Amino acid sequence: MQPKPRTLQILDLVTVLFFLAAVGMVFFYAPLEAVMGQVQRVFYFHVATAWVGMLGFLVAAIAGVAYLVKQDRKWDIVGLSAVEISLVFFFIAIVSGSIWAKPSWGTWWTWEPRLTTAAIVELVYAAYLLLRQGLEDPERRARFGAVYAILGFISVPLTFISIRLFRTIHPVVVGSGAAAFDMSPAMLQTFLFSLWTFSLVFADLLWHRIRLGRLAERVEALKLKIND
Repeated sequence: MQPKPRTLQILDLVTVLFFLAAVGMVFFYAPLEAVMGQVQRVFYFHVATAWVGMLGFLVAAIAGVAYLVKQDRKWDIVGLSAVEISLVFFFIAIVSGSIWAKPSWGTWWTWEPRLTTAAIVELVYAAYLLLRQGLEDPERRARFGAVYAILGFISVPLTFISIRLFRTIHPVVVGSGAAAFDMSPAMLQTFLFSLWTFSLVFADLLWHRIRLGRLAERVEALKLKIND
């Protein structure tokens, strides 16, 4: 593997510093929520990890379009990398949401629209990884991945708008109404800073994963050459 670029080294450092600052803001700057208490602090990580999950699935869909247009394997690496990272973060969002739900709703899980559609999204992209493993031809695998990533992304906005289309107990973070989550200025600042920080984390991890994907592609090419 080529030496780590200087820009990536700087991004690594900046990401760590921003993450530490975000944790500090969550626990020491944001005020204690009057009703939910300390468990409300999970909210900042919960929404941020869900955001990263959706962002990565969007990147994968865009990479899928780019691959189908240009037939360049680098876009397949980008799409696969984005899906792998987002699957992890979206799973963290689901788990952290359950931690928040237990004291707030009295249960770890309930089949309300947002939770149900989130579980479907996680399964859709888990199937993406599993199905790719069954395709040995790199070009065919890349085409399949591109089409799947584009079609699979339909499930992502459905999750976002589900709490606006159906009756649900899940609070609305972005928007207004009876179910909206009311934040003080300090809470809002912490919330936005967490979103920015986790976006940096995603960009940093994506760059690292793409570099690893390029190395894996070269290894696969050598294996195919030897077998031929």
